[in-house]
Amino acid sequence: MQTEARAGVAVEGGGGQVALNAGHGAVVVDGGAARKLIKQHQQQQQQQQQRRSQQSQIGTISQLLAGGIAGAVSKTCTAPLARLTILFQVQGMHTDASNLKKASIWREASRIVREEGFRAFWKGNLVTIAHRLPYSAISFYAFERYKNLLHLMLGVEGQGERFSADLCVRLVGGGLAGITAAAATYPLDLVRTRLAAQTSVIYYRGIWHALRTIRREEGARGLYKGLGATLLGVGPNLAISFAVYDTARTYWQDHRPDDSVVLVSLACGSLSGVASSTVTFPLDLVKRRMQLEGAGGRARVYKTGLFGTFRHIICSEGIRGIYRGILPEYYKVVPGIGIVFMTYEKLKQLLSDIPS
Repeated sequence: MQTEARAGVAVEGGGGQVALNAGHGAVVVDGGAARKLIKQHQQQQQQQQQRRSQQSQIGTISQLLAGGIAGAVSKTCTAPLARLTILFQVQGMHTDASNLKKASIWREASRIVREEGFRAFWKGNLVTIAHRLPYSAISFYAFERYKNLLHLMLGVEGQGERFSADLCVRLVGGGLAGITAAAATYPLDLVRTRLAAQTSVIYYRGIWHALRTIRREEGARGLYKGLGATLLGVGPNLAISFAVYDTARTYWQDHRPDDSVVLVSLACGSLSGVASSTVTFPLDLVKRRMQLEGAGGRARVYKTGLFGTFRHIICSEGIRGIYRGILPEYYKVVPGIGIVFMTYEKLKQLLSDIPS
């Protein structure tokens, strides 16, 4: 007697009756009906896998477009919180830490509206989009390519075969994707920080003016200030973000395949954003401060590199100093990362349905 088990169905050969698990009870059906149910279940699984495969195998241009638009939409939606985060991060840079007021999102937001106007929340957003379009496009595209390459190298043909191997692939692929995207677009990231950090005194009048001014006053190397901290931070940041997102999304879709793509990607993206930001926020703060070194003709504060900057901040501001601005960062990443993954997945779904 042969027994075949699929999705809670036990089929006994010989054309006899079989027991079909249904919830907490069991239903006895004949062998032919059970085989029909098994076949239907297998067809549904194959269709789900084909849909996922089609969405992950859209053309290069479409994938870059989906990633770029997703990043731009997310950054525009969360620009006010991103600017608040940067302003909090650079507090204490040119001020005695003992004289700093307790960080208050509402107080700082009110000051911006009162002194600079409501539109100032989106100060530097044009350069943010100019940076985020290629950055997000490259990071999503590179992640898919690195992930496929690592699957081949490790001999893992598809997702779900081995959890530990899949998790390793997602971590390494996400880290490499982040480093690739950050290195390719770094000067725009530096300009974005300097434009967003301007308050009442306007030193840089736009993207091109900032690029020319930095190049003239600080040399070509000035456009890459803080790159070391960026690469150290963005590698683990995207490694954690992509790994948590991809793992949570795969688990959710395996257990609840009929749930909305929007709901799944928004929830899993928000979770991944909190996890990655908590780990990498100190490096992001150090990067921001190093990017602002010498900006607007100010005197340099940190002269000893990445680790010297860490020591300087901890000694002068305490451990809390390296997490200055973490609250608006959380407020930003929960919707921001959720939106970017949701938009990306939805665009992939829409683009995969367009006939080639």
